[in-house]
Amino acid sequence: MIWGLGVDLCGISRMEKAIRSAYFVERIFRPSEVAYADAKGNARARAASFASAFAAREAFAKAGGISMYKVALSSQICLERANGVPSLVVPPDLDAGFAEGKKRAWVSLSHDGDYAVAVVVIEALL
Repeated sequence: MIWGLGVDLCGISRMEKAIRSAYFVERIFRPSEVAYADAKGNARARAASFASAFAAREAFAKAGGISMYKVALSSQICLERANGVPSLVVPPDLDAGFAEGKKRAWVSLSHDGDYAVAVVVIEALL
């Protein structure tokens, strides 16, 4: 059963400016997200990767009815991309339902031009 749905759009050029600050990157993103973005090879692709990860956090907050500040502006949640498939790692202290296997998050990412978009569906597992 669908428990929540969220979508967010993030400007890549805005993220390019934000990630000039090492403090911002360290505060917002997990080491695995930084490594993934760094492996992209150029500044624009790196910024697009960070913009997608940030949009995924905000979309998750909207889908879960959780404070944007608690999710988007902290490194609690992590966007992983295994075999090209994005997924969200949700820590138990943010929402125990994920750790207990009661919820699952589905995430879709895309970017074009100056924008990255993320859609998150939270599924309640019965």
